[in-house]
Amino acid sequence: MTDRPDWAPADVDHNTATVARAYDYLLGGSHNFAADRALARQLISVFPDVKVQARVNRAFLHRATRYVLDQGIRQFLDIGSGIPTVGNVHEIAQKVDPEARVAYVDIDPIAVAHSRQILAGNPHATAIREDFANPRAIVEDPAVVELIDFDKPVGLLLVALLHAVRDDRDPYGALEVLKKRMAPGSYLVIGHGTHESHPDAYKEAAKAVERTPTPLAMRTHAEILRFFDGFELVEPGLVWAHEWRPDSPDDKPSGMSALNYGGVGRKP
Repeated sequence: MTDRPDWAPADVDHNTATVARAYDYLLGGSHNFAADRALARQLISVFPDVKVQARVNRAFLHRATRYVLDQGIRQFLDIGSGIPTVGNVHEIAQKVDPEARVAYVDIDPIAVAHSRQILAGNPHATAIREDFANPRAIVEDPAVVELIDFDKPVGLLLVALLHAVRDDRDPYGALEVLKKRMAPGSYLVIGHGTHESHPDAYKEAAKAVERTPTPLAMRTHAEILRFFDGFELVEPGLVWAHEWRPDSPDDKPSGMSALNYGGVGRKP
């Protein structure tokens, strides 16, 4: 039996893979176990460019965060934030404004534990462990309440989260609770995987993650668009993640097929 790394909470089952830690591996991170790497390799066998997709998704998060900052938003609620990697939301936001506030939320204990290590000594950022399907617990958590003033516009980030929340857990209802708490002028950022371009491969990927705590729930463009109900979509709308306000016309990696939609909406 291998020694448990010092970053892993004692109560974490390192023999059960999670999508958050597999995603960390795909992004080149080191906070993952053998089971997570095995899951990631399964996904690579189905989608050979899945590592590129992970980076494209991360790049969309960065661009969308910068856009929301440019609109004057200085507080962010990042749900499904995952295991921290280079270019975290608080780093982007606090580079613009050192007093910008960020609350990270994730269901994975390792993601939260490592986030707290990184944020130690940062009075304007926090991380809590909570489930997106329990939205009231998120907005009422003392650590979130201390940082986020829901009477003022906020940036709600749901990137690579909703495709891990199946319909039987009512993701639309959970998001409605959050949207009602958001002040006018707030922004909603969504990055969501789809099976539309690769339906057969998606079935294989779904099997690979079926036994994880967050099985896949890929959706169509129309189903993802529904999450923006009540919000005004920012141009260019809900598009492939690499097409959302790219920094350069050459931002799409050569030969890459598209798997993720990205969009930003504003509460009128």
